[in-house]
Amino acid sequence: MAADRLRRFFLSFSLMLIAVALGACSTSEVMRTSAPVPTSASSKYAAIVIDANSGRTLHAVAADEPRYPASLTKMMTLYMVFEAIQQGRMTPSTQIPVSAYAASRPPTKLYLKAGQSVDADTAMRSLATKSANDVATAVAEYLGGSETRFADMMTAKARQLGMTHTVFRNASGLPDAQQRTTARDMAVLSLALRRHFPSMYGYFGLRGFAYRGKTIRGHNKVLDMVSGADGIKTGYTRASGFNLATSVSRDGKRLVAVVMGEKTARERDALMAQLVERFLPEASRR
Repeated sequence: MAADRLRRFFLSFSLMLIAVALGACSTSEVMRTSAPVPTSASSKYAAIVIDANSGRTLHAVAADEPRYPASLTKMMTLYMVFEAIQQGRMTPSTQIPVSAYAASRPPTKLYLKAGQSVDADTAMRSLATKSANDVATAVAEYLGGSETRFADMMTAKARQLGMTHTVFRNASGLPDAQQRTTARDMAVLSLALRRHFPSMYGYFGLRGFAYRGKTIRGHNKVLDMVSGADGIKTGYTRASGFNLATSVSRDGKRLVAVVMGEKTARERDALMAQLVERFLPEASRR
């Protein structure tokens, strides 16, 4: 009888330890998953966060819904320039002529004059930082013969990269009702730019550049707001709202995040910083 009571005691004690352990695990899981996720009140809002090491989607809101890319378009324009340099069709010193049409594009711009030319290195710097629309059109005409033809080339490249919901109609992101993308497609492009052009990706991390004796500052404030941020591009039109694609590398972890449709640049940048801090702990190391 004493032996039976002893066995029942040890059985009850073991079950209690198991219950305590399971309860601790459950509590830990609740704590991990209940951390607040940043949100936006904008009706144009879309966002995605991707673990750049594994490709796993860590967060998505309306990530496959159509949005206007605005100047995120220039990420693809630069992809096409990087590819042309990689393939030997141009070099950073190649002179790109400026047509009257390119010079007429509205700001933001370098205010190039018709008949001038701009070297490809300056063009890449101005596209990544200043988001110059006159330069984007000049590049499009140089590589595609016309901006319309170049936009078709951009769309074809988007399909090759797996950007299934993106259509380009110009090289700048200036308003066009038919120019559409998604937050996910912009994340795919962000990942492809680093993967395919590691030696040229650094253009997206520039804070500014010197041009004709002046220092031209970039628009991407998140580069200084978020530890480990190394790119990539801002964008805005009235139709799109404030857009941003960001790449972050920290302690062997890498994220790519896209925020689209925010109401102000300040809100967009703050939300991006919050998303990075919220989801970077969930990313994998190399």
